[in-house]
Amino acid sequence: MECAIYQEQTDEWEQIDCRQEDGGCKATLARLAELKPDEFAWIRLDEPGQEELQQLAEHLHLHRLAVEDAVHAHQRPKSERYGDVLAVAVKTLWFVERTSDVETGEVMIFLGPSFALTVRHGAADPAAEAARRLAQQPELARLGPVSVLHAVTDVVVDAYTRAAAQVRTDLTELERCVFSPAREDLTEQIYSLKREVVEFREAIQPLVPVLQPFATPRPDWPHEVAPYFRDVADHLTRADAEVRAMDDLLSSVLDAHLAKVSTWQNDDMRRISAWAAIFAVPTMVAGIYGMNFAHMPELDWRYGYPCALAVMALGAGFLYRAFRRNGWL
Repeated sequence: MECAIYQEQTDEWEQIDCRQEDGGCKATLARLAELKPDEFAWIRLDEPGQEELQQLAEHLHLHRLAVEDAVHAHQRPKSERYGDVLAVAVKTLWFVERTSDVETGEVMIFLGPSFALTVRHGAADPAAEAARRLAQQPELARLGPVSVLHAVTDVVVDAYTRAAAQVRTDLTELERCVFSPAREDLTEQIYSLKREVVEFREAIQPLVPVLQPFATPRPDWPHEVAPYFRDVADHLTRADAEVRAMDDLLSSVLDAHLAKVSTWQNDDMRRISAWAAIFAVPTMVAGIYGMNFAHMPELDWRYGYPCALAVMALGAGFLYRAFRRNGWL
């Protein structure tokens, strides 16, 4: 657990020692009880257990359902209001270059009149970068707990944009391979990337309607915060459009590749059929002579066998040339 108290008079953050004692953070709870009107607290938890979060929930008057969502995670991006506490669930996302996988996590943000609580699940930690940005932008921190919501969502959406650029790079490489002359089956790679893009969309799409209402002035928030959320919503909309376009393009690339694979299969069948036709000529001639007729005049002729062999060779050669000219071989 980490806790920081923002003091408006000094534009500074007071860090509180949050070493766990008796299963709870006594220093944090004691300081929260002494908050002044010009102060608010930001508490950050990483994958907490039920007991750890429950102690804070009782002090901050968090709803039982919100606490359950924060502990178990696996929520769709959403916003819920429980009395004077706003709960917002956001999917974190990062791109693993080694495996070209899109990994997701989750952060739950609670906003109260004098506190912000973030609960993180997964490897990505947007709260750390958000804290750094707020420390560098005291004018934003003066807006109160809502500044934490903006900072965290801004970091998350920036991560979406970076991941989209990396996925686009992989998609461009796949396109190049699909339309290259080389015969390589890329169906598995295309399908794998499409699955990652679908996971990407499941993180971004539900978040768009969640953030858009924050971009308009709200009576319970400082009016100065609306432009900041409009900027985040704009970046999110662009990232959503980019991911939608990649999803559609991947479908087209997959169709094109399957059509190319089908063409390869047709080419193979034509080659097999052409060679079968070529070998059918000598087989037919040899088969006739294998019938053991009682009398075949050409067998008494000195050049009978050479002539039969020449017929086989000429027939096979004619078919080979015809198939080559037609592109079957």
